[in-house]
Amino acid sequence: MKWQHALKDYQLYLKIERGLSKNSIDNYTLDVHKLMGYLETKNLSYTPISITPDIIQQFIYDIAKTVNERTQSRIISGLRSFFNYLVFEDYRNSNPLELIESPKIGRKLPDTLSEFEIDNLIKAIDLSTHEGERNRAMLETLYGCGLRVSELINLKISDLFFDEGFIKVTGKGDKQRFVPIVKSTQKYINIYKDQIRPHVPIQPSHEDTLFLNRRGKQLTRAMIFTIIKQLAERIGLKKSISPHTFRHSFATHLLQNNADLRSIQMMLGHESITTTEIYVHLDKGHLSKVVEKYHPRK
Repeated sequence: MKWQHALKDYQLYLKIERGLSKNSIDNYTLDVHKLMGYLETKNLSYTPISITPDIIQQFIYDIAKTVNERTQSRIISGLRSFFNYLVFEDYRNSNPLELIESPKIGRKLPDTLSEFEIDNLIKAIDLSTHEGERNRAMLETLYGCGLRVSELINLKISDLFFDEGFIKVTGKGDKQRFVPIVKSTQKYINIYKDQIRPHVPIQPSHEDTLFLNRRGKQLTRAMIFTIIKQLAERIGLKKSISPHTFRHSFATHLLQNNADLRSIQMMLGHESITTTEIYVHLDKGHLSKVVEKYHPRK
């Protein structure tokens, strides 16, 4: 079995069997491409079936010289998943990464913004342009609903249920959830949708896409990153932020205002509550308030 053949089968498995998005599939297969590149550089002719634990261990040793422990751990995890698939399909008898340990790393806490910083970022938007009104609506939606950037750019007009106070969000693995949306965020979306968007030359197949670029097509993830980076530079914000920072801030601020983890989990679309629990680590002061308020010996 050749690498490209195995990789194509693996991608189909990730898409059909596991229901992963294109971005997730690309991340998984990137790790396999790194191993393939290493074998080519070393002129090694191993196939996915014949490659040994020793060769993979040497690959890990070499790559550890150029990447940090977190990236190293992710690569090992990605390769382990690939070879688990080959074992599952009876192409191999064992996974060559079974005895390879990932480096011990601490849990990385996400960066967050204060309410003051978020307000300043949004105030820095130039509202004299059509793109400015759109950008305000997008950032208010990112923060007001805790969306992933992919969820934001894929949001449809038909996903807006403002009378009921919700939007329908399509998350990882095409799983859908309904997220509450406050009146102020609805207002900014409506301003863009009703007053700005009608003047955009909408391209075929994008009639239902909510946020459009100036050519009438769906925005890219990279464009959202660029918009946020430029706003951060404009106000002199020293933090390294991304669209995901607004999502982290959404969850952290809810927790600080006494929202329960289960509700936050549902709004973020986390499959496991343990993923949501990272926000408890961000705000230990919240835990003290809970004990003070609810413990019988307060």
